[in-house]
Amino acid sequence: MKTILWDFDGVILDSMKVRDWGFREIFKSFPEDKVEDLILYHRKNGGLSRYVKIRYFYESILGKEIDQKRVNVYVSNFSTLMKQKLIDKENLIDDSVNFIKQEYKNYKFHIVSGSDQEELRYLCKELGLSKYFISIHGSPTPKKELVVNLMNRYEYVHTETCLIGDSINDYEATIANEIAFFGYNNENLRDISNDSKYIERFSEFYY
Repeated sequence: MKTILWDFDGVILDSMKVRDWGFREIFKSFPEDKVEDLILYHRKNGGLSRYVKIRYFYESILGKEIDQKRVNVYVSNFSTLMKQKLIDKENLIDDSVNFIKQEYKNYKFHIVSGSDQEELRYLCKELGLSKYFISIHGSPTPKKELVVNLMNRYEYVHTETCLIGDSINDYEATIANEIAFFGYNNENLRDISNDSKYIERFSEFYY
């Protein structure tokens, strides 16, 4: 492998509890049981953008319509909360971050995330991570499109490119783009495909 595309949440940053709290906070005026249904959907679909999750909450859980303007308001409120809470370096996953810091000159690193792109770039800057990645990309562009756009822009070879992620959505993005997938930090991905590999610890790859 020469190029590694990184998911962010759950792979580089341990953010699940904070993002759970964020969804509960922006939807605190709604019935608690409905919000908890959203949290379950959010956890099962970590690689999906908040745009999708917010629309799912309204349309599939509440059975209501929501226009894009309203979605954008929720997205903005959620992002404000995340910028406040996720700049704490204690949330970094040392195992993967140490690998990134040691190996970024030996590979071509990019971030492709379901997180909001502007927020993602802000967090990476505040956490001192930006310099390790050639580019950083997020929602509202779907991850499948982020990957294909990178592959085309940089003319990467598919057989020399992989994506490291912690969700089924990450895996689906690799299938759509015919690149390798490496699961991490989610036991449910261990046996997802005979063609995929699971990373126990990044510390196995450096000394």
